[in-house]
Amino acid sequence: MFKNARLFRLEEPSAVDAEDLENRLSERRFHPCGPLQTASMGWFPPLGGQTEALTHTGNGCIALCVRRQERLLPSSVVAEALDERVADIEEREARSIGRRERRYLRDEVLMDMLPRAFTRSRQIRAYLDLVGGWMVVDAASEKGAEELVELLRETLGSFRVRPPRPLHEPTALMTQWIATGGTPDGLELGDACELRDRSDERALVRCSGQDLGAEEIATHLRAGKEVAKLAIRWQGHLEFLLQEDLALKRLRFADALLDEALEPDIEDDAARFDAELAIMVLELRALIEQLESVFAMSGET
Repeated sequence: MFKNARLFRLEEPSAVDAEDLENRLSERRFHPCGPLQTASMGWFPPLGGQTEALTHTGNGCIALCVRRQERLLPSSVVAEALDERVADIEEREARSIGRRERRYLRDEVLMDMLPRAFTRSRQIRAYLDLVGGWMVVDAASEKGAEELVELLRETLGSFRVRPPRPLHEPTALMTQWIATGGTPDGLELGDACELRDRSDERALVRCSGQDLGAEEIATHLRAGKEVAKLAIRWQGHLEFLLQEDLALKRLRFADALLDEALEPDIEDDAARFDAELAIMVLELRALIEQLESVFAMSGET
């Protein structure tokens, strides 16, 4: 189940072909870092090591996964090794090392250390909702989501997506919800928010575990602060933190929803993946449809 949902509008969902996508992704399959590589990124099976398939189709969507591996070689470690090598040469040869030679020696140090460096891997998951017309990326940061989008564009040659373009300003609406205590049907205020000063974006107030209708919050709003992030509960099925760019963070699906939908005797990982994917896609599809209506996200600007 995704922990985050960053949204990208699919410009041409009908043009996406699952079989062709699988073939194209195979050309950029993930391979671990070579001895002298600092990082490697490519497509990885959404089901993990159980299958070689780089896509997984179901419920009108196609699941994808990017894996990135990098060698852990802190700059401080490289600098220390370089200083030791420079000092050794200067002592043995009784001469000073110039800037150009120092750069050459640094490259040598890197080449010596890279094959012995530890590696760290992370995965970014996503799915293309061909019914709803959105791509949903499980990335905590905008940079992580863009990495997946850029790799998809490089792999396919062209891939037309764009972030949401709301006609109704999210910060204005979220501020109004807290100020009035009223929210659209199905959406309920949670107990956390982030308030930002309109005249100074560095001035932030983070509230957690608090009644958002309290006078303390109202005082901040009257002082000119606006809501940049807001905890929301949706139809009792889902909790999340809504950001001003309409990204959803801290996604949490209700335990009752999962218990009701998942058969207790499902032991096959692939079958469980299918079941969880179906729950997630259907819930997020309905939620995004409501957010489209609330913020007028589907309109062109």
